[in-house]
Amino acid sequence: MKISVIGAGNVGATCAKVLAEKNVANEIVMLDVKEGVAEGKALDIWQSAPIERYDAKTIGVTNDYVATAGSEVVVITSGLPRKPGMSRDDLISTNANIVKSVTENVMKYSPNAKLVIVSNPLDVMTYQAYLSSGLPRHQVIGMAGILDTGRFKAFIADELNISPKDVHAMLMGGHGDTMVPLVRYTTINGIPITEMIPEDKLNAIIERTKFGGGELVKLMGTSAWYAPGAAAARMAEAIARNHRRIYPVCVKLDGEYGQKDVFLGAPVVLGKNGIEKIIELKLNDAEMDLVNKSADHVREVMSVLDKMK
Repeated sequence: MKISVIGAGNVGATCAKVLAEKNVANEIVMLDVKEGVAEGKALDIWQSAPIERYDAKTIGVTNDYVATAGSEVVVITSGLPRKPGMSRDDLISTNANIVKSVTENVMKYSPNAKLVIVSNPLDVMTYQAYLSSGLPRHQVIGMAGILDTGRFKAFIADELNISPKDVHAMLMGGHGDTMVPLVRYTTINGIPITEMIPEDKLNAIIERTKFGGGELVKLMGTSAWYAPGAAAARMAEAIARNHRRIYPVCVKLDGEYGQKDVFLGAPVVLGKNGIEKIIELKLNDAEMDLVNKSADHVREVMSVLDKMK
């Protein structure tokens, strides 16, 4: 089995390394437009194999999509990262052209691949990949919810001084300030989170989660990569190994949650065909209102892309 990662920057390289360490595929191809970068990082990861005890082969290429031919899953991380003062929306024009070109090239050699989109702004770049690929919606999947819930869970674990393994959460909506962490579906090994954390502190954690990406940009001067790369790898693994895991991802809704033709975060079952099923939670009025507002925002950003075309 082959998995390709397009873009060998920090996120792509992290994703490839996690996939290799888990032996998710026999061959992991890294592709980048910058000469030598993918080749060097792939070689470095491969030289880690005897040390870390894995045998997945990593191969790096410069803009050679032939090497990606026959990929079961393709993770697209290509695009400019956010800089301080930039919103995800600022990246639309440049990254849309990049994602369009990448997707079209991927489709030439892996027409049946499942696409995992990581490029920002996430929701609209997933839309762009959907348009450019011609694939059905269950094969074009945006990586956002796993990352956002990861941040949410980490902050909860810090607050309670417990293992993050015991924190279970669900999140919906767009990837950004309008995301919707679902408190009713958040538990500590089955214990409702509202019994563990006071409302004011929980609200503070929710707000920190919404701006979690921006917090890291301010600290480092660029976007995060360890958690996003690991999240994308987790999605690729679920598809490649047919794990049928329930994850929140960005998906084209076609009537679910009363939404149509919008790319929004929702819980799904991920397996060998990509999205095997979209799960419709029974949201209350307050939760539904927040999801609708998030969908409205995503539509606004999608319309910006439409006008560019």
